[in-house]
This record gives sequence, C-alpha cells and structure tokens, in this order.
Amino acid sequence: MATIYNQADKNVRLTWVYIAGFLVFVIGVGYVFAGAMNNSLILYIAVAFSIAMSFVSYWWSDKIVLTMSGAKEVTHDNAREIYHMVENLCITAGLPVPKIYIIEDSAPNAFATGRDPEHGVICLTSGIVSKLEKAELEGVIAHELSHIGNRDILLSTVVVILVGFVALLADWFRHWAFWGGKSDENKSGQLQIVLMIAAIALSILAPIAAVIMQMAISRKREFLADASAVLLTRYPDGLARALEKISSDSEKLEAANRATAHLYITNPFKGKKISSLFATHPSIEERVRILREMNRK
Repeated sequence: MATIYNQADKNVRLTWVYIAGFLVFVIGVGYVFAGAMNNSLILYIAVAFSIAMSFVSYWWSDKIVLTMSGAKEVTHDNAREIYHMVENLCITAGLPVPKIYIIEDSAPNAFATGRDPEHGVICLTSGIVSKLEKAELEGVIAHELSHIGNRDILLSTVVVILVGFVALLADWFRHWAFWGGKSDENKSGQLQIVLMIAAIALSILAPIAAVIMQMAISRKREFLADASAVLLTRYPDGLARALEKISSDSEKLEAANRATAHLYITNPFKGKKISSLFATHPSIEERVRILREMNRK
C-alpha cells in the first residue's frame, strides 16, 4: 500500500528504471542502424546521445519544463502573500521552501517540478492566484508540496524529457528514411527497406511510449498528494473547492502541451473528453468525493 513514507523511495527507483530503459532503447536503435549501414560510428553516437540525454533529463529537466511553460520566478519582495503561504506550509511539512514561479496565463492551474526537495519548484498560473480564495490556494500549494515530498516530481519531470527525445528520434529517423541513407547500388534497396521499417516502427512506438510512460506514473499519486495536502492544511474542503473551480473554468492553458500535461494538478486541456483508460489524472468528481468524505470524518 502506498503511503507518504514509502512513495518517495519508490519514485526514485522508478526514475532510474525509466532512464535505464531509455538508454537501452536508444542504444538498440543505434545498433540496428549501425548494422544496416555497416557503420559502427552510428552505434557510438547512439550511446553518447542516450547517456547525454539521460544526464540532461536528471539534472536540468526542471529548467527545461519551466522554459517550455514560459514561467518566471517570483520572490518574497514581489509576491509576499504567496511566499508566506508556501513558507508556512513548508514549515508544517518539514520541507525546504521551494522556488516559486508564475505563468502569466488566466487559466487556473499549477504544478511542481525539481529533482528533489532541495531543488523543488512550485509553479502557479496567474489565473489560479487571482481566481481562488486563500483556503483554496493553500490546498493547491499543499498538494504540490506533497508531490515534492513524495518525490513524484523527479519521476514526472524526467519522463517529460525522455518522451520528448523519443519523439524527436522518431521524426529524425523518418526524415532519414525518406531523404537520406545513401549507399552502393547493391545495398541501397535493402538499406532503404530497413530504414523505412525502422522509421515506421518508431513513428508508431513513439506516441504509444509517451502514453504508456505517462500512464505508468500512477494516477494514484494524485490521490496520495490530495491526502497528504489534507494532512498539511487540515481542511479538505479547501482543496475540493479548488479542484471544482479549476475544472469548471473554461479557459485553456496555452502553456501546456501533451508532454507536460500530466504535471498539472488537473488536466489543462479544456473541452477534450479523454477515456479514463488513457487519462493522466483521475476524475475530478472522484477526487472531490474522497476529499469531502475526509471532511465528514
């Protein structure tokens, strides 16, 4: 059974599993192409690329995600009320105060990132700051702090980068298959067939891999973060009302994309019906129901 005490260790282990899987995948692709083109340099490039991307995803994934989102850091001087709210909850949670970023977007939403609590980041949209009451905003911040404490953010953010690079590889090999890959006349036909098959396979596998990897970041982490947030605020109804307001808001978050969607507290794509089988978040109705049940106990 997942608890706030064992989830952090589990997420760290899963992070290394995904990084290792990414290494094996890219090196395997490099091996196939090196054999097809009779050029061992391709394998060496694949090994160097996979190691470099794994290193980047672990150490700089948070900065990449923040840049992708257009987020800007705020300080105690220019966001005093928010800073004090985060600081007070951090004292209760026993966590260091994370950096605070704001996305200038009227759609209400939030996410956390960073490889560990010492490098944690909470990112809020300007819309969520202006549209939620204090108790509701505290519930959202407590939820994101719980992700930091549970090490959910390490796993989530690394997956964003790895999935993105797998998609880039698919595009690169597809381009190579159609426009590159010259060889002598005897081998050109066979080489083109190998390249075409690899390109088609990668084009199919890349989006599937993105869904599977994001799904593998269990939706249970949202329930756990909700429960952990309630332990911090002692007020389940605050987070419940916040989730209802965020989900009922019709504005689409322009800064979000498919790679980063699972980081946010609720699905940032408004008006899109997603099968529960492929959803990166549990339903708002279910989350609110559980929170309201906590309020009655």
